[in-house]
Amino acid sequence: MSNRQWTLRGAHTEYTVAVPEHGRWLELVAWGPHGVGEGPSPVAYTGPTPFLTAGDYAPVEYATDAVRPFAGAELVVELPTGDRRVSWDFQEATGDERQLRVLFTDPVTGLRAEHRYRIADGTDVVERWTELHNPGDTTLRLVQAASAAFNMPTPHGARISYQWGQWAQEFQLDHVDLGQGRFTVGSAQGVPGHLFVPWLAVRDRADETGPAWGVALAWTGSWEIAAQRDTGGLTRVTAGRHLADGPLELPPGGKLTLPVAAGAYSDEGLDGLARVWHTYQRELAGDRLGRIRPVLYNSWEATGFAVDAANQLALARTAADIGAEAFVVDDGWFIGRHDDRGGLGDWTVDEAKFPDGFDTFIAEIRAMGLTFGLWVEPECVSPASRLYAEHPDWVYAVDGRPQTLVRNQLLLDLGRPEVAEFVHGTVDGLLRRHDIGYLKWDFNRPRTEPGRHGAAAPVDLDGAHVANLHRIYEQLRHDHPDVIIEACAGGGGRTDLAMAARADVVWPSDNTGPLDRLAIQHGFLHANAPHLLSSWVTDAPGLFDPRPRSLAFRFVLAMAGVLGIGADIRHWDEGQRAEAATWIARYKQIRDVVQRGEVHLIGGPDRARCAVQYTAPDGATVVVLAWHTGKLDGPGLLPSRPLRLPLRGLGRRDVYRTQDGQEYSGSHLTAVGLPAQWTAEHDAELIVLHRR
Repeated sequence: MSNRQWTLRGAHTEYTVAVPEHGRWLELVAWGPHGVGEGPSPVAYTGPTPFLTAGDYAPVEYATDAVRPFAGAELVVELPTGDRRVSWDFQEATGDERQLRVLFTDPVTGLRAEHRYRIADGTDVVERWTELHNPGDTTLRLVQAASAAFNMPTPHGARISYQWGQWAQEFQLDHVDLGQGRFTVGSAQGVPGHLFVPWLAVRDRADETGPAWGVALAWTGSWEIAAQRDTGGLTRVTAGRHLADGPLELPPGGKLTLPVAAGAYSDEGLDGLARVWHTYQRELAGDRLGRIRPVLYNSWEATGFAVDAANQLALARTAADIGAEAFVVDDGWFIGRHDDRGGLGDWTVDEAKFPDGFDTFIAEIRAMGLTFGLWVEPECVSPASRLYAEHPDWVYAVDGRPQTLVRNQLLLDLGRPEVAEFVHGTVDGLLRRHDIGYLKWDFNRPRTEPGRHGAAAPVDLDGAHVANLHRIYEQLRHDHPDVIIEACAGGGGRTDLAMAARADVVWPSDNTGPLDRLAIQHGFLHANAPHLLSSWVTDAPGLFDPRPRSLAFRFVLAMAGVLGIGADIRHWDEGQRAEAATWIARYKQIRDVVQRGEVHLIGGPDRARCAVQYTAPDGATVVVLAWHTGKLDGPGLLPSRPLRLPLRGLGRRDVYRTQDGQEYSGSHLTAVGLPAQWTAEHDAELIVLHRR
């Protein structure tokens, strides 16, 4: 590293930045495979910049309004005079190949900006964030405060991949070509939301299977990611908080740490980029990755709010018989909760529903060999609850304005210390009083009111809520390390890198219809590792694609991550229960490979080929899950050939044997593929290959 240039190195990639001689900004030199910086920079420009400034055209890593006055800045700071021309002077840098700190200051206000970089162990992900400090005597208003900007060379145009959705239709993978201009996704809901995922991928339009860059955000609140391509072929992705409630105030002496924006690179397209994210999220999980995520049964779709000890025990007995390892009582177990109009906030067991006592009920579940789990939604409150009657000032509200009910509930202002203490105490108390090994934490409404009761000055509501949410999760993780936590927000409305670091699994959607769910999980696995993917087998039809599929299809689909059951299994016949037991037993044999293996996404839900391949870390076992997505093969009256599923990443000279004894060379499996012949009765397949 030179005095003005630094290179961070990941497992297979490197990221090089430099401060130009003028010292007014930090800029990218190269980002890609090892050695990519050993030559002219692919993002440098030459020539004049008429009607623009040099900063508007340079691959700047973090710009103020003065640095990029026309092309867009990451940080816009407003002084009391209205001046927004904060600029940078380079001061110092410290670091090595794993981490870097670069300090800039504004010569007028003294504002300090520390640009932070870190390579996560064993990964090809660079974490970036910015720390701001106001040492002056004037309050600064942050009109915009993103975390980082990432620059990518796209000489032939940029193909932007993103994920859109809505409730029950999350993680829909889509693409848009960007010649020049700007493409933006985000959320102003106080959560990542269902509409878009805080994840974006960029490829050059002329090379879709080659280099791919990705950006994702570790922020469980309102956010924005924007991709902008200039006339010279540079695509710049900015990621960070969306200040939906208005500017932030940085008072004298104040400090603000912006959330981590993570950048990923792969030279194997979107499929390779997914594996980079998977490796990173496994690193985020730390020791928790080694924990067995149990096959669970959740009672919601079977009983809804009509929970009582008798119907839950009946479900639990059947669940245990077919091989489930955990039983989760969903919504409806506490006082006042007969529908969605009451009960939230009053987290006391309804003794009428558990007449022999809740602990006796749990003991009966545990005696069946099942871990006991419980659903909670501690950040929300029902207007008819005792909690709201006692603390009406604990909810978000704008004084003098009516409140907005969503799903007949209000949202607690978690940024208030007393509310955070209540929420932590509620969940911690449940875990201490009862033998609970699994917790499903739900969140069924966005934040609509940008205000706090009685606040005399502007408050960073989004920042305070997210900070306390993360703090509570971390405290619970510390105090109850054996409890598995599932994150949910009306489905996948709270999925980001920060939750991936704190939750064991994520519920991606309330839609469990088979073909709808196939599309949801296809998108999810492009951005998230399979150990996070909670998926249930139910009897529910699809909301958007109601074509029927077999029980086998539903099981093979739910095996793509962490298997669960949500159907009313009391009504399954003996044949269905026996089939379920067989599938669950097979899943237990392969789940370690599924949850920790190298993933290859083959085809997609809108293509004839649709499969996911999981290869064990040592390469000795390969699991393939495949699904029929469209037209059936002919009835055998005319000549036909089976569909082929080409596998990836196998040793060409190695020989692989299936469970029925069929042998294939690695060369055959990658060049030709596994055969799949679909019929109405055979619409999904689980194939396990062992290297000989």
